Amino acid sequence: MAAPIPVIDVSPLDGTGASPARLIAAIASAARDWGFFQVTGHGLPDDLIDQVWAGARAFFDQPMEVKRTLVRTRENPRGYYDRELTKNRRDLKEVFDFAALPHPELPEHHPDNHASVDGTNRWPQTLPQFRATMLEYVAACEQLSFRLLGALCAGIGADESTLTPHFSPVHTGFARLNYYPLDDPLEPDVAATVTDLGDMALQHHTDAGALTVLLQDDVGGLQVRTDDGWLDVTPRDGALVINIGDMMQIWSNDLYRAALHRVRPISDRPRYSIPFFFNPAYDTDVAPFVMPDAAAAAHPGSPKYRTVNWGEFRQARTDGDFGDYGHEIQVADYRIQEPGASPGSTTKGD
Repeated sequence: MAAPIPVIDVSPLDGTGASPARLIAAIASAARDWGFFQVTGHGLPDDLIDQVWAGARAFFDQPMEVKRTLVRTRENPRGYYDRELTKNRRDLKEVFDFAALPHPELPEHHPDNHASVDGTNRWPQTLPQFRATMLEYVAACEQLSFRLLGALCAGIGADESTLTPHFSPVHTGFARLNYYPLDDPLEPDVAATVTDLGDMALQHHTDAGALTVLLQDDVGGLQVRTDDGWLDVTPRDGALVINIGDMMQIWSNDLYRAALHRVRPISDRPRYSIPFFFNPAYDTDVAPFVMPDAAAAAHPGSPKYRTVNWGEFRQARTDGDFGDYGHEIQVADYRIQEPGASPGSTTKGD
């Protein structure tokens, strides 16, 4: 029987750049061996989490015609959607996406507040407290993500602030409310005109960005791919799930693992989850770290990836979520061919 994914108390991470060595080692080990771990001591208030759950359920409980007034488009990926694709197969879920405000001093719709790939937030007018609650939650996830980002840098021998310029003062993180109903949210006549449902509630995939902070309910269903097969990420009261994304796998030159994960079909009651995707600024060029000699033992070998522009990668992945436009971009597309490797070789977690 496979061991459960690690659970780590991250309360000693204070963001000052002086994190305990044992904690850094535990986080690095989990990122390397699993690509997934759960955290306690994360600092997100229980009452805020309760308010977020209430807001998510209230949003999805609204009539379909109300939710669809906020439907996303290819040009604006924020808002509501009920026919998202993963691996070019339709998922059994409804989603609502919204992003952090990278420049708090600017109005939300100021042109400097958003890159073209990202669109603008759209909020339900039917739920007066919804916007404030969700943005407060995103701000709390940001703080945790910055602390974890520093720990992950330290875990490969870099300074904890190495990646900070790519996320501050501007990053492109966003949050998603997921609702997995028991039945197809589309009417039969609509479903007949779009991609068929896949065999999973959410098809296997890796997350595109640096890391993901996930709040899941007690229903379960999330699974991560391990050497022993698919392993349940069992909900743990008070814990958040953290997983490594594609860009962190590239930065670490494969030392950290962007693990495949999926959501198996749910048959007894609906499932909710709330991921926060911590992503760099769009103009970030992502390439394996150039490590100092002292860290060579922790980061061996030549670069395994070509440079990836995050804005271009994110745009391609966003398009693939919206519709079937052919090949869905993966980090394997940027892998440097090793001598003697077959042309079809791919990365772990692609």
